Amino acid sequence: MDKKQKKDLLIKTKVWFRDVIAINHIENTKKLADIKEFNVNPFLAIYLANFLTGNSNPESIAKALVYPRVLGTSITTSFGTNIQKYTSDVLSAFKSTTSGIDIEFEDCVDGSKRYCQLKAGPNTINKEDVETIAGHFKGIIQLARTNGLKLSFENLTVCIIYGDQNEINGHYKRITEQYHYPVIIGQDFWHRLTGDKEFYYDLIKTFAEVASEADFRKDLEKVIQDLSKTEEIQNLSKSI
Repeated sequence: MDKKQKKDLLIKTKVWFRDVIAINHIENTKKLADIKEFNVNPFLAIYLANFLTGNSNPESIAKALVYPRVLGTSITTSFGTNIQKYTSDVLSAFKSTTSGIDIEFEDCVDGSKRYCQLKAGPNTINKEDVETIAGHFKGIIQLARTNGLKLSFENLTVCIIYGDQNEINGHYKRITEQYHYPVIIGQDFWHRLTGDKEFYYDLIKTFAEVASEADFRKDLEKVIQDLSKTEEIQNLSKSI
């Protein structure tokens, strides 16, 4: 990958993160002003409000409800569910036409041909996913043999966008240990894809630029204030 290709990929990634992740994150956050977005556990809500702020007034309860959604589950889920969109929108130059494969590329480190399923992070698959992945890969190898093509276990790979090798869960380890398919992750994946050892950190910087542009503090405060004024939160606070 030359400098222009690298620049183009980083620009596409920035646009994707802003338009698909950041904007959706903002819209989903605005919805949290509605108490119906929550299944409120009154015991934990009061406890967490005190744990967070030292009191259980309506604003504190609202913060205890909103913060985990805004800073945790909402953005994490959005990122994970949009990986396929990232594959088609940003990594289109590597997109595969092989069923069950997201991207394919020449490995810039060892020169091998990689046929990859792309995953978001080191803890994003379960037991059933392992069997599905192994089944897809086995079928591809059998089809290749039928068509007289040389394809080994090493060519079929699970690629994880972020994280370190020591962070992958037991299900990813099974893919390697039981089925003998490689799992490459984070910096190693991006190095092999682009040939640039520092590309992974350039991506992190690109996401950080979007974050600096998406200053949502005032709007978030309004969401919390609106939620704190709902009858349910007011009554919960008065019960203490």
